Amino acid sequence: MSGWGCPHDINGTCTKVAGRPCDPGMKGCILAGRFRFSNEDKNRPPKAVAPSSPEPDHE
Repeated sequence: MSGWGCPHDINGTCTKVAGRPCDPGMKGCILAGRFRFSNEDKNRPPKAVAPSSPEPDHE
């Protein structure tokens, strides 16, 4: 098993987001949007893909 540590987490407090408790993936976190989390509430919604228009007939 492996682990990691956030460089902005000092004793459980986030120094990046105005001293809030460290919660990886929260709004303002440097990890938000860069990684997928097991908690879906922390993941950004997928980007909407516009449907492709049909190719015009070339006659």
